[in-house]
Amino acid sequence: MIRTLAAIALVMAGPLPGKGSAEEAGPTYDIMEFSDLDGWENDDHASALQTFRETCRDLDDPDWRALCRAAGDNPDPRAFFELFFRPVRITHGSDEALFTGYFEPELDGSTRPSPRFRWPLYRMPREAEETRPWLTRRDILTGDAMTGRGLEIAWVDDPVELFFLQVQGSGRIRLQDGRTIRVGYGGANGHEYRSIGLELIRRGTFSEHEVSADRIKKWVRENPLQGEELLLHNPSYVFFREVSEVPADKGPLGAMNRSITPMRSIAVDPAYTPLGAPVWIEKDGRDVMRRLMVAQDTGSAIKGAQRADIFAGTGAEAGQWAGSLKDPGRMFVLLPIQRAYALLPDPTL
Repeated sequence: MIRTLAAIALVMAGPLPGKGSAEEAGPTYDIMEFSDLDGWENDDHASALQTFRETCRDLDDPDWRALCRAAGDNPDPRAFFELFFRPVRITHGSDEALFTGYFEPELDGSTRPSPRFRWPLYRMPREAEETRPWLTRRDILTGDAMTGRGLEIAWVDDPVELFFLQVQGSGRIRLQDGRTIRVGYGGANGHEYRSIGLELIRRGTFSEHEVSADRIKKWVRENPLQGEELLLHNPSYVFFREVSEVPADKGPLGAMNRSITPMRSIAVDPAYTPLGAPVWIEKDGRDVMRRLMVAQDTGSAIKGAQRADIFAGTGAEAGQWAGSLKDPGRMFVLLPIQRAYALLPDPTL
């Protein structure tokens, strides 16, 4: 499961709104027509259908299984979605949508430690699985709990990039011999994430509108002693596993344990949006986007009915795009027709 950078950036910028009476009343479902979707006719529906096929076979429900069989018969892509689905706008409390982005980082590393490559990526030890919560980040990095156990997957040359790799939860390690190791989320120590961005705001280092992942990285590198202590402010610690079964030309694994697709996969709140469902995105702000995507991932800070995190791809360029994304708009979940209409209130009640 990917832990999204932009989702964490949202947390760094401030706490999520508290629950009010509107939220407690439950979500609202508005069934729309495809003609209500701005730009629907102009999208590449074939690309969206290909992404939908990536995870539809894992949907264990009769309605979805039937649609997956139909998707495998090479239908006309746009006609497939319009025939079998209805767009549903789901709101709960505030109807303001928020779109952020995330990516798969790449780090330079080695399978052996050296003066340059000093910071290890660890597999999850057995005790961390059995004891919740386990040791804090400070305990793990300053103690000897991990010493001499052979739990290292690789060593990297930048502790700041490693910290943000843990925030993302997956990435690639470029080795000195030209090979690449792909790593994925392997578990955590059970402590709650504590935002280092909010801590810098609390200290007065940055104002709320100034804080970003790039600014944090720059500050830590320019202030190495204070920076090291800042990273220890977050007690949460993420372990990794090698994901060698995923080909290099495929995206990282999402919450459905399938590869996700750049600019077609999103992370959502599964309390409102079923994993595997197509979702129509109308993102305003920078780089206006009207696109059919698929809900194939989740994130600890992706909360709400009108909330999505867009997977931008792999590497620094994708990271720059994702890291600054925080835009409004609308989103609609495409649900099987019978399931969509079952959400409407019973008029006889």
